[in-house]
Amino acid sequence: MAVSPAKGYQPPRIQPVATRTLVVLGSKPEPVLPPIEAYDALACANGSGFSAAQNGLPSPEYTVMSAILTSGIASGQHSLQAVSELRTGRLYFLPRPPKHHSAGKTLLNPLLAYRTTAGHLKRVLRSISYHYDEFVNPGYTYYQDIFQELCGDEPRIMELVRTKHPSSGVVAIALGLARERFDRLIISGFSFDLTHAHGRNPDIDERGTTSSKHAPTDIAVVSHLAQRYGNLYTTEPVVNERAGIPMLADNADGSTDP
Repeated sequence: MAVSPAKGYQPPRIQPVATRTLVVLGSKPEPVLPPIEAYDALACANGSGFSAAQNGLPSPEYTVMSAILTSGIASGQHSLQAVSELRTGRLYFLPRPPKHHSAGKTLLNPLLAYRTTAGHLKRVLRSISYHYDEFVNPGYTYYQDIFQELCGDEPRIMELVRTKHPSSGVVAIALGLARERFDRLIISGFSFDLTHAHGRNPDIDERGTTSSKHAPTDIAVVSHLAQRYGNLYTTEPVVNERAGIPMLADNADGSTDP
C-alpha cells in the first residue's frame, strides 16, 4: 500500500555537480577568448601572462615556465620582459629533459647548466618583480608520468613525447586535466607556431621559419586528449583545423556550447 507524503512535504533538491572550467591561454597574438562567464580559472605558459593582462583577464591560477626562458636565448628574454610586474598563483617549473643535463654537457657548458636551474629562474623573476604564491618544482619525470597517465594507451604518442617533449602550453593543458582536476578545458591563444603576443618571436628570424619544433608532439597530444576524454574545446579555428579540437560555440544568450 502506497503511503502519501505528509502535507506540505517538499522533496529535497538534488544539487547539480558543479563543472569547473579552465582556460589555458597560449601566446598567439590576438587570441580568441571565451566569455568571462564561461570559465572559472585561467592557466598560462611562459610569456602568455602578458596576453592575459593586456586583455583584462584575471591573474592565472597557475603558470608553467620552462627552463629555456633563462637559458640566454633571445626568445626567452623577450618573454621574461613581457611578464615583468605580473603574478600567478602556482608557478610550475618545467626543467630541460635529462639528456640536456648529462655530465659531459654540463662540463662543456656549465653556464648554460646553471642558467636553466629552478634557482636561477627564481632570481630572474625576483629581478623583474614577477610574483607567485607557490613555486612547484617536481622534476622532469613528474611531467613525463602525467603524459604516461594521459596518453599511455597510445604508444605512438608517447614515442613523440620522448623524442620531443611537449611545449609549456601543452604541459599546462595536461596539468589541468591530471593534477589541477578541472572538468573542462578551453584552449585559447594557441596556433602551434612560433608566436609571441608581446611582439615578434626572435626565434622566427633565427630559424627562418614560424614552425615550432614542438608542433608534431603538441598536435598529437591534444588531439588524443580531446578524443579520449571528450572535455577539451577551443576558441581558435586554427586549433580546430590542425588538431581536430571541437570549437566552443557562443550562443546569443551568452551561454556556451557544449
